[in-house]
Amino acid sequence: MVARTGLYAVLAANVAVVGFFFTQAGFASNTLIVLGRLTGLYGALLMAFQLLLVARLPWLDRRIGMDRLTSWHRWTGFGILWTLLSHAVFITFGYAESSSLDPVNQLVDLAETVEGVLRAVVALGIILVVGAVSGRFARRRLAYETWHFIHLYTYVAVVLAFTHQVAAGTTFTSSSVAKTYWYGVWGVALASVFVGRLVLPLWRNWRHQLRVTAVVPEADNVVSIHMTGKDLDRMPAQAGQFFLWRFLTRDRWWQANPFSLSAAPDGRTLRLTAKAAGDGSAALRHVKVGTRVFAEGPYGAFTAMHRTRPESLLIAGGVGVTPIRALLEELHGHAVVIYRVATDRDAVLYDELRDLAHAKGAELYLVTGPVSPDKLAPEELVKLVPDVADRDVFLCGPPPMMNAVLGSLRELGVPKQQIHFERFSLAG
Repeated sequence: MVARTGLYAVLAANVAVVGFFFTQAGFASNTLIVLGRLTGLYGALLMAFQLLLVARLPWLDRRIGMDRLTSWHRWTGFGILWTLLSHAVFITFGYAESSSLDPVNQLVDLAETVEGVLRAVVALGIILVVGAVSGRFARRRLAYETWHFIHLYTYVAVVLAFTHQVAAGTTFTSSSVAKTYWYGVWGVALASVFVGRLVLPLWRNWRHQLRVTAVVPEADNVVSIHMTGKDLDRMPAQAGQFFLWRFLTRDRWWQANPFSLSAAPDGRTLRLTAKAAGDGSAALRHVKVGTRVFAEGPYGAFTAMHRTRPESLLIAGGVGVTPIRALLEELHGHAVVIYRVATDRDAVLYDELRDLAHAKGAELYLVTGPVSPDKLAPEELVKLVPDVADRDVFLCGPPPMMNAVLGSLRELGVPKQQIHFERFSLAG
């Protein structure tokens, strides 16, 4: 909550500062041009904020969570799209109003005669393409790697837009203080991305040098990968978190897959357990012992750090049991574990979970059967856990199940701050 409030406060403060510098620079006589300059400034501010959201800074990620940051990133992206599109329209029509040119020729004239405008046009074109492929219709039809590659061009748009603003923006050309402030905002944003997305992952992998030590089939379509490395006791990983894993083989080094830790980090080894849901995860069964691993992370706020009550309820669905199993190992206090699967055969890691629950004094319920009727409906859930409203609830599973359980928890009056879940979605 503190991190979220702080992030909102930083954004609000910068909105006010940008508004102040905009006012100090004076207004144009044409209302459309005034609106165009203002939307351009706030669109660029949103771009800087967007960089902070995607920087994957550990302090923010552990407190806010990758899910929420990804959701904010998505909506901020559409905010950038509409503010910068409005900027281009307002500016073009504003200047066309005071000239004899139609809007199209006016835009061409601005691109040819005003420094930085052509760069801004190219940047807007890139943002329009990225916005189009980020829509749900297109996103569902693109492989993650393709979507991610196209998304990388956003950084080109960021550089082009920034150089356009400092070259042509009257707010910054008329005030050295405003220009210094703008360089500071963008310097912090770009440095955050550089450190969080490049320096930190490279440094951690150089330090820990992960290698595969065992590949263990858990079921027909589920496999566990065990890894070891150097100084793993100094890796800041917690139960419930996930990494982006790259197995450095000739045919897989370019693929990054998000998988949770399926056992609490012990300072010596790491383990992931994955279900064959696509080509990438299916190929894990064939990874060789000794393969080098490049791991980005740890990520996520699905940890014991956010507990608010001494007792807990852990609900897992399918292979969503992996972070739940790791959390049970780390949590203290009485815990109830509910594992929802279609059949007994689908209960991956159940033997481990049963032994761990026995050792921790936890209650374990294996709930099997078809989706309908809902065996985790409010009346069923409260039969298993009568004091559910007095517990922290950790939830992980397929999206339909998670949505249904979240509805049940709300109906049972479980306070929002006691419900913890993460969908492990990197593309919104």
